[in-house]
Amino acid sequence: MYNFLQKFHSGWAYLALLLLLVAVVNAIIGFTSKKEFTAKDRKIALFALIGIHTQLLVGLILYFVSPLGKAAFGQMSNAELRLTSLEHPLINLIAIVLITIGWSKHKKLINSEAKFKTFAIFYGLGLLLILSRIPWNLWF
Repeated sequence: MYNFLQKFHSGWAYLALLLLLVAVVNAIIGFTSKKEFTAKDRKIALFALIGIHTQLLVGLILYFVSPLGKAAFGQMSNAELRLTSLEHPLINLIAIVLITIGWSKHKKLINSEAKFKTFAIFYGLGLLLILSRIPWNLWF
């Protein structure tokens, strides 16, 4: 089960990041071009939200079934163990909270420009945080 979850978490990450990147680019284009916020824009943001939350769920399960998860916690002198046991989960959790806040805030807004701006800021910050804590040496 561990191997399947690890492969799924790694593979799903590509899709989740792509969805998030598309949502951020769509929000920036919508904000700068002052276009009307449509159902298509809402669905793009929603798919990114679902993709990222799915990645979080699989990551949390993986963290607790991984032989390196809890056992490596507290190994702060080893940079690689610190990244996978503390920094990666914590920073990505903060990123997902920001993305979720962006989704929640957009529902209260009426103005299209404000909706696009909210998505650009919160989803963009979430994307930057996620990209900063990916263990790139394990990806390539």
